[in-house]
Amino acid sequence: MSDGAVEVADLVVRYGAKTAVDGVSLTVPRGRVLALLGHNGAGKTSLLQVCEGFRPPDEGVCRVLGLDPIADHDALMPRLGIMLQSGGLYPWATSAELLNLYATFSANPINPDFLLDRLGLRTFAKTRFRRLSGGEQQRLSLAIALVGRPELVFLDEPTAGMDTEARHTTWQLIEELRADGVSVLLTTHLLDEAERLADDVVIMREGQVAATGTPAELTAAAGIDLIEVRADAGLQPALPFKVDEPTPGEYTITGALDAAAIADVLSWFARAGAQVTAVNTRRRTLEDVYLALTAEKTAAR
Repeated sequence: MSDGAVEVADLVVRYGAKTAVDGVSLTVPRGRVLALLGHNGAGKTSLLQVCEGFRPPDEGVCRVLGLDPIADHDALMPRLGIMLQSGGLYPWATSAELLNLYATFSANPINPDFLLDRLGLRTFAKTRFRRLSGGEQQRLSLAIALVGRPELVFLDEPTAGMDTEARHTTWQLIEELRADGVSVLLTTHLLDEAERLADDVVIMREGQVAATGTPAELTAAAGIDLIEVRADAGLQPALPFKVDEPTPGEYTITGALDAAAIADVLSWFARAGAQVTAVNTRRRTLEDVYLALTAEKTAAR
């Protein structure tokens, strides 16, 4: 196997007769952010549980920072930061008490006061965990995951329940972690979050990898799905694509469009003697790619 922060090969996880993870292989390169995407039930949580050492795989190999998450659990855990989506913290302890407690587990922790300030938790330092809002609990869970200066961080829905300001602060922290050489494996249902943060994306569907690549690779492969042309009004373009003129002289052409299709569109306007004053294209987003991949499976059922 290569020297990735996380290396998974032919991984299988079963729960009785149900196969939750079905032969998945992926690598999180060191110092990069990988976003693991998929609907609920796609197998993301089961895969993370194996990587985090909470359960062994039924088949396949998993190595985290070069170690076996089960056999080398005690040596590995001080090098990891794990942010769970919910639960796992004593509800009657205050934010400061919890963060200071987890700091004692590390030989070289980040100053808890710095994290309280950075994540906007100073006001809630003496508030018991059970009385924090969902977004505040998420921020505290992130602080706890980072306080031990981990080499690798697992983030499960890191901005769930956060307001806009807290979400942007969290994004900045993740970008700073990558700049410092920390590897990050995150799950999220926010496709704009994945497109902004991830160096690499793995989309899972029914326990298998449906697509993998950088956000740019995935969106480039999906192509362009909209051309906007500004020209003379009232034309009737004879094209093998859907053409609308929502306002006079503003044409929208939609479909699975590639470079050749764009050339055909512009050639038609040229042959018609139209004066074209503007052309814009819209490339598909990561959300478009994700929805198309998951819709394909639904339609096949």
